[in-house]
Amino acid sequence: MSSNTQKNLGSTTALSDTQWAQLNQLTPSLTPAQMGWLSGYLAGLAQTQVTATLPQANGPAAEASSPEKFITLLYGSQTGNAKALAQGYKAKLDAAGIAAKLVNMADYKVKQLKNESHIVVIVSTHGEGDAPDDAVELHDFLASKKAPKLPNLKFSVLGLGDSSYEFFCQTAKDFDKKLAELGATRIVNRVDCDVDYDEASATWAQQVLDKVQDELKAKSNSHVVAMPHIGKPTLSVAAAQYSKKNPFTASLLASQKITGRDSVKDIRHVEISLEESGIQYRPGDALGVWFKNDPSMVDELLALLEIDGASEVSVAGDTLSAREALIEKRELTQSYPSFASAYAQLANNPELNALIEDKAGLRAFLGERQIIDVVRQYPVKTDAQSLIDMLRGMTPRLYSIASSQNEVEDEVHLTVALVEYDAHGHAHQGGASSYLTKRLEEGAEIQVFVEKNDNFRLPESPETPVIMVGPGTGIAPFRAFMQEREAQETDGKNWLFFGNPNFTQDFLYQTEWQRFVKDGVLDKVSLAFSRDQEDKIYVQHRLLEQGAEVFEWLEQGAHFYVCGDANHMAKDVHAALVEIVQKHGAKSAEAAEEYLTALRRAKRYQKDVY
Repeated sequence: MSSNTQKNLGSTTALSDTQWAQLNQLTPSLTPAQMGWLSGYLAGLAQTQVTATLPQANGPAAEASSPEKFITLLYGSQTGNAKALAQGYKAKLDAAGIAAKLVNMADYKVKQLKNESHIVVIVSTHGEGDAPDDAVELHDFLASKKAPKLPNLKFSVLGLGDSSYEFFCQTAKDFDKKLAELGATRIVNRVDCDVDYDEASATWAQQVLDKVQDELKAKSNSHVVAMPHIGKPTLSVAAAQYSKKNPFTASLLASQKITGRDSVKDIRHVEISLEESGIQYRPGDALGVWFKNDPSMVDELLALLEIDGASEVSVAGDTLSAREALIEKRELTQSYPSFASAYAQLANNPELNALIEDKAGLRAFLGERQIIDVVRQYPVKTDAQSLIDMLRGMTPRLYSIASSQNEVEDEVHLTVALVEYDAHGHAHQGGASSYLTKRLEEGAEIQVFVEKNDNFRLPESPETPVIMVGPGTGIAPFRAFMQEREAQETDGKNWLFFGNPNFTQDFLYQTEWQRFVKDGVLDKVSLAFSRDQEDKIYVQHRLLEQGAEVFEWLEQGAHFYVCGDANHMAKDVHAALVEIVQKHGAKSAEAAEEYLTALRRAKRYQKDVY
């Protein structure tokens, strides 16, 4: 648009010269999809502002014109997938003209539940059937005696999980069951999605839309609906451009071993260049890495099944060779029930068939085997497309980012433990960890994206004290935290709890932590090297030893962070915290749990566990 055209728009709508300069600077960098999103955002924002200025009518006519019903999208997300799906569904409902509001479960007022007419729940499950941090309060409320009867509520639930785990989509099952028990009616039945969830979630979303649009669309289109303020976009243009489905092609700068020669662990410091991407991330975020399977493992798998690697197969509408599809498109280093069931039908082996009927036994069997182990144990002959159809799609691996852009600028750093072990007479490696540390050469290209984690953030005030518990590779985000706090030149106190097997072999980033202490950035370090003495000592033991001071920091407003193993370490740390609050806060076990729940609600107790 020329400046003359702009001037002809009139003084009430014309932009200033500065505004036009800013707009002209931004638009050439946008893709068509981004410009479409921006136009929709601005239109929605304008509608919100216009609605706010409309005169307020009184009387029956005003009551008749006010919206009676809308749909609330509640999401509970640990790594961001449920949030992204909820955001996408909000856009789908907006496009269909259905009044909808999007709410993080952590921000939802539970007393509002009895006033809702339609709710959609999109929630993940992590650990041993645990609710994500966002969802804990609402999850607990629905299970309590305080939960209201909901005879007028219609709802549907979408669960995200991993069928390799025993408590697959347990949180979604809990929400679905409790809402029904409280008298609510299902719009459509709950859908439990595995890690490859795009098709199942899209089908569910359309089914819900088909059910609600006749009831809600007419009401929302009969008048201007004043929905909650849209808010400012929180993603940069680059962050919006690059995603799980559209990753950035970065390059590997370095992969350096940071454990000693005699260590029982092989942990690498990995540096990746984001140069010219414009990607921005914050301490606490994760980096998604698309990896490739080991070609030698793929070749053995093809040989065992007597498949020609050059055979053409179809994957999501694309045609490529079977070998290429197995290297780049299919999950091979984790086993899962859907593959086992399909493969058992093909193999028709009595032993394998018996395992399929024993869910607990099957889960234990698969937990110790990669796909190739199952094929080695029960070899059959099949065709390329049948094999591809049995396998689930590859999913990227998420790694906690170990750097602050205030320190490393257009780089991103990771702390990666190489998964490497012998089992069933063969050497095994993890898919992504071996790709990053063994098979990818320096300078090689790698597909990455940033996964935001708003559930793991430094306090808004740089003066707030923080306590960080991160044994092993759980140290990664705390390196980013300290780089950020050093750049902020903050006076906030910082305390690190770190553990690993041996001091001489496994003190990750030792010289950096020593420098942080010397420079006054890190106030306290408590170390737990489990194998340096006869009795094993872990981070939870150090917490208990320092319990009085830990509680004092919490009472002073400290934020408490845990990163690392979910199944053991995080639970042991939580148990230690309960004991600390009981002992030094003179509280019962129940009151201590309530104390920690209050910290979690206030986002002062945050976990990044896996």
